[in-house]
Amino acid sequence: MKLGIICDGISRDLSYAVNVMDEFELEYAELQFVGDKEVGDHSAQEIKEIDLLLRDRGKPVSCLSRHIFAGMTTANLAGDDLHTKHMDALKRVIDMAHVVDSPLVRIMTPKKEQILWGSNGAEKWNVANGAWEKLLPLIAPACDLARDSGVTLVVETGNGTMVNSNYTGRKMIDDLNAKDVLKILWDPANNCWCHEQAFPDGYEEVKMGYLGHVHIKDVHVDTPRATLEVRRIGEGQLANQFKPMASAMRGDGYEGVISFESVYHPGNGNFEDGFRQCVGLFKTLFE
Repeated sequence: MKLGIICDGISRDLSYAVNVMDEFELEYAELQFVGDKEVGDHSAQEIKEIDLLLRDRGKPVSCLSRHIFAGMTTANLAGDDLHTKHMDALKRVIDMAHVVDSPLVRIMTPKKEQILWGSNGAEKWNVANGAWEKLLPLIAPACDLARDSGVTLVVETGNGTMVNSNYTGRKMIDDLNAKDVLKILWDPANNCWCHEQAFPDGYEEVKMGYLGHVHIKDVHVDTPRATLEVRRIGEGQLANQFKPMASAMRGDGYEGVISFESVYHPGNGNFEDGFRQCVGLFKTLFE
C-alpha cells in the first residue's frame, strides 16, 4: 500500500524530514506545518520552494492538513467572522494544493457536543438538540468550494470534534449529500476516545467509498479519567487491530495513502526518537 508520513512529526525542516523519509523508504509527504507556518500561510515563493523540493526528491504530496474549522462551536454560524476566517484559510490551502498537486485537503469539525441523539427521555434531558443540524451549514460551503475548485476534502475523525467516529463522519457526508467531494480521514486512534472499535466496526462504516486517507498511531485512552497516553505502535489498545485493518484495506483495494502520525516520544520530548522506534513496525504492518 501507499505509505507516508506527516512530515512535521519528524521535523518542521522539510528538507531534513525528506532525508529521514528516504532513510526509511517512505514515499508520500503529508504537509501540516512547514517551517514556522501552517499550510495556507506560506507565501507564493515559499510554496514554490516546497513544491520544487518535493518534486526533486520524488515525494508526492498526499494531503494538505490545516486545522480548518477546529476550535469552532455549533454556536457559530456560516458567514460569521470566525467561519469566514476558516473559509478564507481553506481557499488558501486549496490554492496551495493546486501548486503542489495535492489530491486531498483536510478539514476538521467544531468542538464536540457529547450526546447528539437519544430516545425514551434522553431526547428531552440529555441530547444537545439541534447541534448536529447546526453543524451541517458550517461544512456545506466548504464542500461547495471544493466542488468548484476540483479538489477532494477529507474530514478527520478527531478526539474532541463533532465528527469523532467513522459513524458520525459517514452520517455527515450522507446528510450533506457530499460523497462526491468529501471523504473520511480515518484516525482510528482518535476514535478510541469514543470507544468505536477500529475493526471491524469502524472499517465497516467507511469501506464502501467513504475512506479517503488514514492516519496511524497507537494510544491508550482512559475516558473516565480524561487521560490520553500515546504509545509505541503495537503497545496500545490498537495493537490487535492493525493487522486485520491492513488486511481488509488490501483486500478491498484501498488506493489512498496511509500516513504515519509521529506524535509519540519516549519521555524525552523528541518525536523523531519516537518515530524511529515505531516506523519499522508501521511498515511491517501496512506495506
